[in-house]
Amino acid sequence: MKSKSKKIQILERILRFLARAVIAKYDPKIIGITGSVGKTSAKEAIVLVLGSKFRVRGSEKNYNNEIGIPLTILGSYGGGASFFGWMRVFAKGIFLLIFPWEYPEILVLEMAVDRPQDMDYLLSFVSPNVGVVTNISSSHGEFFGSLENITKEKWKLIESVKKEGVAIINGDDENIVKARDGFSGRVVNFGFQEGVEVQATDANFNYFDRKISGISFKLNHQGKIIPFRLPHILAFHQVYAILAAISVGMQFRINLVEMAQSLENFFPPCGRMNLLEGKNKSNIIDDTYNSSPTSALAALRAMATVLARRKIVVLGDMLELGKESERGHFEVIAEVFSSGAELFFSVGRRMREATRDYLRSAGRMDMDGKKVLYFSDPVSCARELKKIVEQDDLILVKGSQSMRMEKIVEEIMEKQFDARELLCRQSKEWRKKPFVEP
Repeated sequence: MKSKSKKIQILERILRFLARAVIAKYDPKIIGITGSVGKTSAKEAIVLVLGSKFRVRGSEKNYNNEIGIPLTILGSYGGGASFFGWMRVFAKGIFLLIFPWEYPEILVLEMAVDRPQDMDYLLSFVSPNVGVVTNISSSHGEFFGSLENITKEKWKLIESVKKEGVAIINGDDENIVKARDGFSGRVVNFGFQEGVEVQATDANFNYFDRKISGISFKLNHQGKIIPFRLPHILAFHQVYAILAAISVGMQFRINLVEMAQSLENFFPPCGRMNLLEGKNKSNIIDDTYNSSPTSALAALRAMATVLARRKIVVLGDMLELGKESERGHFEVIAEVFSSGAELFFSVGRRMREATRDYLRSAGRMDMDGKKVLYFSDPVSCARELKKIVEQDDLILVKGSQSMRMEKIVEEIMEKQFDARELLCRQSKEWRKKPFVEP
């Protein structure tokens, strides 16, 4: 494991000191969110719900680690490679400590863990009033060795929740439910299954003029049934983020009808199952922010249930899976072949090998007459995909960050001038980076 430089260690210590001091002075309520997938969507939904009644600040960009979380607490952006940029960050922290300020009443913090003991470090300066666990899977499991170790690390957030606080968990996730055994604190669970406290039922797609127009569902809580309409949501698994937000909103005594009104304005973050207009009046499901077996399977199953003239799947490699990589890719490929897709564009070495392994194991070398195309990079894939896109095609594009699958979406989207607003990884730094096969 690569050790951090001395400069980074010093930077983290200063930021941790300032973050801890600012929290001690202003005493905001803290909502910590962890999980293998769905953290950002849950955070955005929670901020939207609570923002109707409170001063709320949520993590921005990918500020979910040892540096990003203190920056969120300070309300600052990072200084990058600039010494003076970091001096401005430190100065703001000192200003907050010396002078009174209208600080947020609630902080909503994504708390990501990539390695063992990451959560211990974050909890050394963050003590949550509410802990939210969205999902636990092998995503980002390269340094943990097993799913059990991932679960233990993420569950530390729940164990750290203040005595008067509450744990809010996905009651449909078997790994989370198992981890709950022996936990004595207050728990609210959400999901689709019978028996959860905050339950979604009767989830359906809405269509307008034969095109997908979001999702609606009914919320069942303590005998009350409230309809929710989500015009900008495309996948049923995204409802989990909404349920997490509703569960949090209840703890802050926000009315269910008011939450339903607020959540009609919920947009998924860039690159998370966003529906975009494609060339030749096609439709793109942009799920390019990142990928894991869990999220890829969910995206494919969502696509399978949507009505479309022709479906095209474009998948890039899934990284940081460690020993689970081969099995994870194989499971995803199996789902591709049962998803109803007529064309499959495979991008990257891992996805190519998994596709060929699956075809061999199934005793065939094609996709039952449907095309499978292999590419080593997103640019060449985009070039070929652009040639065959037709009216009313539904195109799912997904892959891990390093696969740069947003380049494919940019090439086939109708309004390319909107790319910087609608797509992920559009900063100057990211756009300058060439694709390097991982």
